[in-house]
This record gives sequence, structure tokens and C-alpha cells, in this order.
Amino acid sequence: MYLTTAVKQELFSKHSFAKKKTDTGSPESQVALFTHRINHLTKHLQQNKKDFATQQGLLRLVGKRKRLLNYLQRNDINRYRSLLTELDLRK
Repeated sequence: MYLTTAVKQELFSKHSFAKKKTDTGSPESQVALFTHRINHLTKHLQQNKKDFATQQGLLRLVGKRKRLLNYLQRNDINRYRSLLTELDLRK
């Protein structure tokens, strides 16, 4: 599977702004995980254009990531901006 425990731990330790490396609940960690999954599903859909179930799952993930980014933007704009630059997201 593409998303192993080691990959998740690397994502969480790299994009977590909390004091612990195992902080999986922070918005930054969740957005990083969603971005990794979105990139993987986008590559999959480029090869399998008629996979509509995956397309629906991708749209749900994009919506979740957007809601988390909006939450982060409302509550702490500095963390929001640093996360956008780290993950190379446009908003």
C-alpha cells in the first residue's frame, strides 16, 4: 500500500507544529496527509479516467482539506500561510 506507517510518521513529524512528533490531530498534520492522498489519487485518475468511485473520493478529500484550511485561516493566519508555502498549495 502506498500509505504505510512510516510514510504517515514522516508526514506528521515534518508538518506538525506541535511539540510532539506524533501529533496526528493538528490541522497541519491532517492537511499534509490529505495532500499526500490527493496527489496519489490524482495520479491514479490520470491513468484510469473512468474510475468514478475514486473521483468521488478525491472530491470529498479536497472538500475536507478546504474546510481544514479555512479553519486554520480563521484561527491562526501565520500557521496557515506557513503551511501553504510548505505544501506548495494555491489558495
